[in-house]
Amino acid sequence: MTIVAFDFDGTLSDSEMTVLLGNQCGVADEMDEITERAMNDEIEYAESLRSRAALLEDLPEEKADAAYDEVRLREDAAETIRRLNEADVYTAILTGGFERGVAAALSREGVEVDEIVANRLPVEDGALSGEVEGPLIEGTKDDALANLAEREGVEMTDTIAVGDGANDLPMLEVAGLSVGFEPKAAVEPACEIVVESFEELQDVLAADGVLSTES
Repeated sequence: MTIVAFDFDGTLSDSEMTVLLGNQCGVADEMDEITERAMNDEIEYAESLRSRAALLEDLPEEKADAAYDEVRLREDAAETIRRLNEADVYTAILTGGFERGVAAALSREGVEVDEIVANRLPVEDGALSGEVEGPLIEGTKDDALANLAEREGVEMTDTIAVGDGANDLPMLEVAGLSVGFEPKAAVEPACEIVVESFEELQDVLAADGVLSTES
C-alpha cells in the first residue's frame, strides 16, 4: 500500500482558512502577514498559529462556520483524491489548519480521505475562545506521517508527501517521494518534484505507478 499525504491550505486548497476567518472580524490583513511569514520560515509555525487564533477571540460560531463554508478545493484536487481512493491508495491530509474547514471543503466536492490530522479552534459560549488545540501546533508533520505509516504497516519509502510551505518541510524530508505544489522559495530545495496543478500531480503519480495512466 502507498500513503499519499497532502497539506491543505496552499496545496489542496488555495483558500487560507485563517484569512477567511479574519475577514469575518476585520483582521484578515494581519492574518495574511503572519501566515506569509510562517510559510517563508521567518517565524515558528506554532507562534504564528497561536497569534492568528488570538486575533479571532470572540468571533461568533456562526461567523466561523460562514468562513469554513467559503473554503474551496483547487481545480482537479477532488478528482485526484477520487482517483487515489479508486486505486486503493491511503489518502491523508496533514494540516495545521482546522478540521471543520477541511471537512466542509471535502463534503462540498463529495470526496473523502482516509485520515485527517488537523487542529481545532475551541468554542466557548458560542464564540471562538482565541485558543487553538490539536496535534499539529507543536507536533510536526514528519511525526504525523511516520505514525500513520507505522499504524498502517507501510514503509516510509512507500509514502508520498505533497506540500508548499515551511511547516511541510518535515514531512517532505522524510517521505519516500516529496512533491512541492507551487512551493515557497525556502521549501523548493527539499522537493524532488515540483508541480503547479493537480493535473500535473496526477501525471507524476501515474509515472510513479501509484495511479493508472487512464483517467
